[in-house]
Amino acid sequence: MCRREGKHPPDDPVDKLDTSELTMKKGFTMDPSAPLSAVVAFVHVADHASFTRAADALGVSTSALSQSVRALEARMGVRLLQRTTRRVGLTEHGARFLQRVRGGLAQIESAFEDLDSARTVPAGRLRITLPRIVAERRVLPALPSFLARYPQVEVELCVEPALTDLVAEGFDAGIRLGESLAQGMIAVPIGPPERQVVVATPGYFARHGVPQSPQELQGHDCIVHRRANGRLMPWEFSREGRDLDVAVEGRLVFNDAELAYAAVLAGLGMAQGFASLVADDLAAGRLRSVLEDWQPPFPGFHLYYPAREHMAPKLRVFIDHLRAACQADGISAVQAQADAEADQEQAGNTP
Repeated sequence: MCRREGKHPPDDPVDKLDTSELTMKKGFTMDPSAPLSAVVAFVHVADHASFTRAADALGVSTSALSQSVRALEARMGVRLLQRTTRRVGLTEHGARFLQRVRGGLAQIESAFEDLDSARTVPAGRLRITLPRIVAERRVLPALPSFLARYPQVEVELCVEPALTDLVAEGFDAGIRLGESLAQGMIAVPIGPPERQVVVATPGYFARHGVPQSPQELQGHDCIVHRRANGRLMPWEFSREGRDLDVAVEGRLVFNDAELAYAAVLAGLGMAQGFASLVADDLAAGRLRSVLEDWQPPFPGFHLYYPAREHMAPKLRVFIDHLRAACQADGISAVQAQADAEADQEQAGNTP
């Protein structure tokens, strides 16, 4: 269907776009040097068939609106509007231009709505880097309720033993021991303080004896852990302010804590690992721990992320959910520390 110049109906249900909402709510101003602002001005005038009514709708002066449209016409080198003392209509070029820009403005409006939604509604993919033990023991148990509560959030867990550059690798956050985090990261505890324990089966100790000090580990079948950087991990001890690293030896070397744990249960030797990993086996008598007075607690696992002014809702609700899971497990100290650190973060973001 053709429309004659000057006869473009302002209330056409097919072509009509609510540009007043786009302009007023999204912060556009009538800047003659800004092409997008001038396009919005032109569409308003075309829709209202009047500079005065369009200016009232935008909350700007008629002269500012007229100047913006004239700047657009000068930029394009064509006349878009026919102006008389009684009415304003579209030229042929103006009608064609209006038809083309409506779709673009609609996409811009949709983009702003998406940004508004992203700012307030938890949605999108949440990428977390973390060690296997935390994924299995802390995060996975909390995922069913989290996914049910936030159906628009997708979770990607990347199990990696080593620290990862969150920004370079595109992660929203990571989970690591609090003592290993880099400077400049915001960290929230998601578990209690941890302890290392040296464990083996009662049968192993019956055959090989019980070490009474770290020095007596020499000659035992120690299961050694190889770090991501290729180095063998020494067993760490501390007592009365004295730190001691022991380069243990053994016939088995693993780069995975769960494999070492399985080997210990099979009676293949001793290993040093997290007390939380073997708590059930210690309670049931399947394993026995030694050198306990040489292994004090240390800061546990923290969820960390780069300091930023605006946190994505998907990350905020994930942190809150894990903290709630900690509280449900009776870790009140974790909640108190997390609240304190969150308050500190908020204070740092306040201008």
